[in-house]
Amino acid sequence: MPTHRTFIATYIMASGRNGTLYVGMTANLTARVWKHRTGAFDGFGKAYGCTRLVWFEQHVWVVEAIRREKRLKKWLRDWKLQLIEAANPDWRDLAEGWYPVHDPNWTPPVEDEGFPGSASQPEG
Repeated sequence: MPTHRTFIATYIMASGRNGTLYVGMTANLTARVWKHRTGAFDGFGKAYGCTRLVWFEQHVWVVEAIRREKRLKKWLRDWKLQLIEAANPDWRDLAEGWYPVHDPNWTPPVEDEGFPGSASQPEG
């Protein structure tokens, strides 16, 4: 999988292994995951504790990421679990270590709020 640099991505957050899943897309994965972890989004992901990045894929175009997000949201839960386990069988938090929160000079990543898809909807 690609690194966590800023790029367009479709992703799945989870509350834990086989837990509640949240499917979304973003143009800045680092910033978006930070928002999920800190509860900056009110709604589904925050209510169900979806703070672990368990799967993501990079896209070149926003329309591709949106199309993939919409397709994944229509998938059966079992299919999503198989997708996650094929790439991440241990359900590791793929963003572990991305944020040096103990560094006094570190500032959280910022996501462009005006970008299409910057406020993804929860899995439906």
